[in-house]
Amino acid sequence: MKKLLIASLLAVTAGAWAQATVKVEDAWVRGTVATQKASGAFMRLTPSANARLVAVESPVAGVVEIHEMAMENDVMKMRQIPGLELTAGRTTELKPGGLHVMLMDLKQPLKGGESVPLTLVFEDAAKQRFTQEIKAPVTALGAGNAAMPMKPGMEHKH
Repeated sequence: MKKLLIASLLAVTAGAWAQATVKVEDAWVRGTVATQKASGAFMRLTPSANARLVAVESPVAGVVEIHEMAMENDVMKMRQIPGLELTAGRTTELKPGGLHVMLMDLKQPLKGGESVPLTLVFEDAAKQRFTQEIKAPVTALGAGNAAMPMKPGMEHKH
């Protein structure tokens, strides 16, 4: 019985060591104005093994979705995607005008200098889920990379 217990513990420990890790860099959230109910979160993700970003959660928003921007009939459209494939060793950038995380039904305005807690939910090749907690700084509107000009034809459609 003791050998079985030790073998089980070793198997669980080995499984934990084999689990993919995802390096998260340069995470930030766009600041909002008082009446704005949505914003975007952006970052660079580099997994140690193939993985999939399947969800993101945050206490500052009622709804959090993974989105992509895509051209459709000469119109830039934003839409939710069910997940984001991440290739081992390859950096995937979530940025304005491309892949990003949408924070919707915001519970309060997001001000420059604050930070937003995000829980990234990943799935490894064996379909095992693991999470990573980060705090993304809020970049004030009009400051640096947070300023993304809206181009004619850009719209938010699901």
